[in-house]
Amino acid sequence: MDYNELTVKLRAMIDGVPHMIANLSNASALLYNTLPDINWAGFYLYEGGKLVLGPFQGKPACIEIELGRGVCGTAAYKDELQLVYDVHEFPGHIACDPDSRSEIVIPIHKNGEIFGVLDIDSQYKNRFDEDDAEGLSAFVKELERII
Repeated sequence: MDYNELTVKLRAMIDGVPHMIANLSNASALLYNTLPDINWAGFYLYEGGKLVLGPFQGKPACIEIELGRGVCGTAAYKDELQLVYDVHEFPGHIACDPDSRSEIVIPIHKNGEIFGVLDIDSQYKNRFDEDDAEGLSAFVKELERII
């Protein structure tokens, strides 16, 4: 996967666009329609002490996630990327979609504080690796520029 090209496409879509929800919506559509072997791509936004479902592509998802719960809540609570090869082995995994088998979640920041997370799921075990972590982290950095 060419994450540099993906990030360039994102930059072209969001540069000069002041509408955060529209930008996150297009970012989730870009990921969902570009990354192979995924079944969900979207955002949870930090609001009222929990993560709340934001723009996404895929099946309906959990609406609220408590900090520290599941992969997304753990990523936000610890403020660190979560790369999960098999979600069934992740303590406290929240099964919004029983078909999901692996997941990657990257915290998003605004002014140095947690703003939300990028969450991507796959129906295949071991779908995500360190290259995905690095490439998607750069993608998130591009988003943080406009948040």
